[in-house]
Amino acid sequence: MHTKPAAFQRLRSGTGFEVGSLLQVFASLLWLPQAGLLAYALQRLADGVGLPAVYLPASLIFILGVLRAVCDAAGVRRVFKSARAELSRLRVQVATSLAARSPLDVERPASGLAASVMAEQAEAIVPYLTRYRPARLRTTFVPLAILIVVAPLSWIAALILLIAAPLIPLFMALVGWRAKAASEAQMVEMGGMNAFLLDRLRGLATLRTLGAVEATALRLQESAQSLRQRTMAVLRIAFLSSAVLELFAALGVAMMAVYIGFHLLGQIDFGAWGTRLTLGQGLFILLLAPAFFEPLRELSAVWHDKAAGDAALAALDRLSATGLLLPDANHAPTGVAAHIAETPVQGAPAVDIAQLSFAYPGSSVVVFNKLDLHIAAGEHVAIMAASGGGKSTLLSLLAGLLPLPQGAITIGSVRLSAQSVFLLRQRMAWIGQKPHIFAGSVHANVALRRAGLGAAEVAGALSFAELDRVAQARPGIALAEGGGGLSGGEAVRLALARAVVDPHADLLLVDEPTAHLDQLTAQQVTQALLQLAQGKTMIIATHDPVLAARMDRVIVLPAGGQA
Repeated sequence: MHTKPAAFQRLRSGTGFEVGSLLQVFASLLWLPQAGLLAYALQRLADGVGLPAVYLPASLIFILGVLRAVCDAAGVRRVFKSARAELSRLRVQVATSLAARSPLDVERPASGLAASVMAEQAEAIVPYLTRYRPARLRTTFVPLAILIVVAPLSWIAALILLIAAPLIPLFMALVGWRAKAASEAQMVEMGGMNAFLLDRLRGLATLRTLGAVEATALRLQESAQSLRQRTMAVLRIAFLSSAVLELFAALGVAMMAVYIGFHLLGQIDFGAWGTRLTLGQGLFILLLAPAFFEPLRELSAVWHDKAAGDAALAALDRLSATGLLLPDANHAPTGVAAHIAETPVQGAPAVDIAQLSFAYPGSSVVVFNKLDLHIAAGEHVAIMAASGGGKSTLLSLLAGLLPLPQGAITIGSVRLSAQSVFLLRQRMAWIGQKPHIFAGSVHANVALRRAGLGAAEVAGALSFAELDRVAQARPGIALAEGGGGLSGGEAVRLALARAVVDPHADLLLVDEPTAHLDQLTAQQVTQALLQLAQGKTMIIATHDPVLAARMDRVIVLPAGGQA
């Protein structure tokens, strides 16, 4: 069952963001004294005072203009810096949520989709924070301040502004609903295409073998065309909304200009509280009219940023949904490295399983029902069962990759729990039938950044795994993501090399190591496993009777996991 973190969707507005937004609002409000000074100077010129009357207002207008530019630039920088920090926080939160989910979670997002959302689609949050939210704040304060200043001069001018202003938010809301839906559809299409592309790139060798490259290219072309159509739909809505809202803003300014013009000409005698507006007052109102609509126009221009930002937040929220968690998902290890260094090596551990019951969330199938098993220290055991009988699930439970709902697992006198699982994993080595190969050198894929592993140790491990004679498995050779260039058997032997160089691994968990391998390679892998497992406890999940016969004991899991 998946639930959404309650606090994820809530964006944090730090001090930097609030100060930056307020600086931009203050910069916009500075136009009011500038317009007043400009109207006053023109009124003095009309009164015949002469050019000297302009010097002081002009100087003040210049000073206010410089202050306005400085405040606006400082506000933009602060907001942008805070937006980047907030985006980084959201990415860390999503990455942490994904890392906390079990690799066996069938509803875990595809890596291509997750990468697309976190790296590409999440960037839509920055314009949302840097352009839309400051514009929304200016829309809240600037028109209200202008209305307060204009109303004492002319109630008709204030009425014109009051009538024209609500039309813009109304149409913004109507257009915004459609824009958000179009943006969400575009992001879903983009994520699906990226996930499809990554999956096909990983299996490119297989596609070439099956002759399916052309069919894959056609499928990718169809996805690209669908994405293009959805992107154009978003752009059409954005341009249409801007055109419609610009029209209403222009009409509002035009109505104000008509009223002021006829009032100054004497054609309209009312609307100024029983008096007549002077030239300076009329000009002051006309200068403020475009500024009244400017925040609304700006908000309409960035409305598509809101739609894209909301869609990006929703996509991140879906990625952060809580699914099947690792047992230690909510327990950060502290002082683990020091604990390992201080813990004496006690030899191969015994493994005890008591009253283990397990079923996958959302499934009515019981994998294990009060399962009891004992594996002695240093014993080599083969676990066999029918397909879907729980072999891999049992290994995953032992490795702490699945939560343990009922029962107990004890490894070397330490009970597996959320607090101990990280420490217990340090003494385990996992060898699967399809080991994951990271993009990087062979040396890096064997060492896995473990401390104290140099070139000599890695070379010895590769020699043990009989990879020293494979040209593509030399330490300095770069491997592609997924191990392109290595065969299935070579990838398994690379996993063996990883286990060889691990100084703490005394419990080997091996999942179908000979599956899909030819007979000769399977024999080589089996022999290497037996040599590696000397003095260690080894549990192998397998269908291979030849491999099982080489073990000390074979355990067959019955249906329902009762034993």
